[in-house]
Amino acid sequence: MLSKQDIKHWLDHYAISGIHVGKPELLYYRSKTALLDLSAGHLIRSHMAGRYLSRVKGRGMEFDEVRHYQPGDDVRMIDWRVTARAGTPHTKLFREEKERPVFILTDLSSSMHFGSQLLYKSVQACHLAALIAWRVVKQGDRLGGLVYQNGQHLELKPKARASAALAYIHALETFANSEQQDEVNNIPIQDSLIRLTRLAKPGSLITLLSDFNQLTVEAEKALAKLTRHCQVVAYRITDPLEHQLPASMVTQALPVVSGHHSGYIALGNRRQHTEYQQYAQQKYHQQNEIFKRAGISVIDISSAQPLETQI
Repeated sequence: MLSKQDIKHWLDHYAISGIHVGKPELLYYRSKTALLDLSAGHLIRSHMAGRYLSRVKGRGMEFDEVRHYQPGDDVRMIDWRVTARAGTPHTKLFREEKERPVFILTDLSSSMHFGSQLLYKSVQACHLAALIAWRVVKQGDRLGGLVYQNGQHLELKPKARASAALAYIHALETFANSEQQDEVNNIPIQDSLIRLTRLAKPGSLITLLSDFNQLTVEAEKALAKLTRHCQVVAYRITDPLEHQLPASMVTQALPVVSGHHSGYIALGNRRQHTEYQQYAQQKYHQQNEIFKRAGISVIDISSAQPLETQI
């Protein structure tokens, strides 16, 4: 845990407000790609497309040519049209794609604009998205994804080179600093997940960055559909205040606001502290069960610590 002096030094040194996102702090992660490993050895759990795919022929491979069938060839790859025309069995050959599409879904909705110590969750999500983006470019893959906020939604199709990372960073900066935080126009996360099912081709790697406060039955269905053909990793961004209330020697009322709703939490009240913690544990347990059923790995990231100290 960082001290208050350490936090102030970190914020001042990198010119980070913790509330708004600046392009320099996202460009900073271009030199930190060694922190993250997206290679098959660390993330792969099933057959993937591109250079991460096994020798098994399948979707995600590019057609190369047709040749005479040879003993040992996969009978499922026989080209029946050419075979009928030529009168002898012919089979299709495929070659691996040179690049694997990687998609980043960054949630910048209302619940992400909160932080009790170092950064807003939305700012930490932008930092992590920038790190992933630069890592994808570094290893030569194509980068695409979605950035969404209340009432706004932007799709970025997979592209190669640094221009793809810069385009994603520009979207992050624009959305994170937008004033449109109205919960009335909130876009549920399942809408973004459904968009991804159309955008991501089989074999893609999908990284989800969110607090996942809106995981519904529809969202779970979309997650299950994504994991049928893609690898999905979830980064859950949370704040310490969401896990338990701060300790207090005296009983005092803490005003809280959520969208258009306001109220109070009693600090120093043991019963309320216990109920609050139990509710938080139940919520995260429910999320974990949804991810487990979908076969998705979950990595927890705190908004109270610099990203470099956690990865």
